[in-house]
Amino acid sequence: MAVDLSLAEWHWKHDLLGSIEVGIVVLNAKYEVQVWNQFMENHSNIVPGFIKDKCLFDFFPEVDEAWFKRKAEPAFSLKCPVFIIWEQRPYLFKFGTNRAITSSNDFMYQNVTIFPLASLTGSVEQICIVVYDVTDQAMNSQGIKTLNKQLERISRVDGLTGLYNRRYWEEQFELEFMREKRTDAPSSVVMLDIDHFKKINDTYGHPAGDDVIRSLAQIIQKATRATDISGRYGGEEFAILLPDTPVANVEFLTERIRRLVEKFTVIHEEHEIQFTVSIGIAGFNQSYQQHTHWLEAADQALYKAKESGRNKVMLAP
Repeated sequence: MAVDLSLAEWHWKHDLLGSIEVGIVVLNAKYEVQVWNQFMENHSNIVPGFIKDKCLFDFFPEVDEAWFKRKAEPAFSLKCPVFIIWEQRPYLFKFGTNRAITSSNDFMYQNVTIFPLASLTGSVEQICIVVYDVTDQAMNSQGIKTLNKQLERISRVDGLTGLYNRRYWEEQFELEFMREKRTDAPSSVVMLDIDHFKKINDTYGHPAGDDVIRSLAQIIQKATRATDISGRYGGEEFAILLPDTPVANVEFLTERIRRLVEKFTVIHEEHEIQFTVSIGIAGFNQSYQQHTHWLEAADQALYKAKESGRNKVMLAP
C-alpha cells in the first residue's frame, strides 16, 4: 500500500510539472540537473532521462557559467530568490519562439526566477529555476518603443526635406543660446532663403517648388557636419545652428553652399530649373538678451543680402 501511495504521489507531481506553462529546472550544488519538466523538454528537445544528473552548462553553451553562478550564489548562501528579467538579459536558455509565423523574433524572451530549496536540515542544497515565456510582453514593449521613436522622429522632422522642423530647431537653438550665455563659446547661426521662389512656383508649379526646396535641403545636409543643426524654418527659408564654430569658419561653409546651389540644376519633368540663395550669418554675442535677438541678427543680415542683389552671403554687424 505504501508503494502504491508513493507511486500515486510521484504520478500527480509528474502531471503537475508537465502541465504548467513554465520551465522548471532543479539543480544541485554541482549544477547538475535533478528535475527537468515537460516545458523544458518540449523547447530543448532534451528528455529528462538524458540530462538528469548531468551538468547544465554542458548542454547550454549560451549560459555563461561564471555569470550564472554569481547570479545563483545568493540563493545558495543567503536563501533568497534571484530574478532575471528579459530587459537585462533576453533569455537564459536559447529556445525558439512558439510564434514562428506571427513573430519576427527567432528566440523566446524569458523572465527567470531562481529560488532556494532548503533541505530538512535547513541548508540549501538545491535551487529551482523557473523560466517564464514573456515573448509577447517583450515584443509588445519593443513595438511600443519603436513606435514612440518613430513618433518622436515625425514630431521633429520636416516631412518635405527630412531636416528638423521649425519647432524642434527652435528648441535646440534656445538650448544652445543658454549654453552660450554660460560659456561664451564662438557659435554661429545661419539663415538661408531661396531667391525669387514665388517666381519658381508661378512658372513651374508648386511640385517644382517642392523639388527645389528638397534639393537645397540635400545640399545643406551634404555641406554641414553631423554636429550642426539644420532645419526648415518655414516655406523656402532654412536655418543652421553651428555650435562651437566662429563666424570666419561659417563664412567658408556658407560660401560653399551658395556656390553649390548656383551650379545646381533641378530637373522637374521636362524643365531644368536653376536657383540661388541669399544667406545671413550672426555669431553669438553676449549682448543678446534673448535667443530671438541672435536669430534676428542673422535674419537682418539675410535681408541685407537680399537688398544688395541676392545670391550673396552677409554678416551681421
